Amino acid sequence: MQRAQIPTYERIAIDLANRIYDGEFKVGDKIHGRSTLASDYKVSPETVRRAIKILEDVEIVQSTKGSGIVISSRENAFKYISRFSNLASIKELEKQMNTLMLERNKLDDQLFDTLRKILDYSGKLRHTNPLAPIEVEILPNCSHIGKTISDLKFWQNTGGTVIGIKRQGGLVISPGPYALILEGDVLLVIGSEETYDRVVHFIQE
Repeated sequence: MQRAQIPTYERIAIDLANRIYDGEFKVGDKIHGRSTLASDYKVSPETVRRAIKILEDVEIVQSTKGSGIVISSRENAFKYISRFSNLASIKELEKQMNTLMLERNKLDDQLFDTLRKILDYSGKLRHTNPLAPIEVEILPNCSHIGKTISDLKFWQNTGGTVIGIKRQGGLVISPGPYALILEGDVLLVIGSEETYDRVVHFIQE
């Protein structure tokens, strides 16, 4: 995601405000006319007009016919610069947040891929590795449908930990204690060698 570009006229307004605050232009001074400023900044007079309009709106300069552009407040120039600096900081934080979100999505994808590999190997590993996930389907007559894993006190009753739920062709990873048990779900459970029998007995109660 690219950062939004600051319009040219706003960058000119910010530059002029900095020059006023730095003392290059003092309160009461007249600065160049629009045509001269347009030449200095290599932009159109309309772009300069919009920049001056911003400075007028925040009461940094006054512009009147016959009098030109007059500096009216160094303090307001500082306020305007500070406001822009805060905006720049917010945009930088947004950029950092977007980067972190992309990194998180990559980690989620890696976790999902790793769990899928575990599930692919689970059939082969079940006889050699007691911690390989077991799969238990929730049938329509199951009395636990509509309850959460926490409601069921699943671990306390079975000794097993639900690490995933296969649901409607998808896979819910680390569903947590408040995940609902739905008809047709396939619970992925890890635990001791006795866990499978306990889980099956508990689900069929």
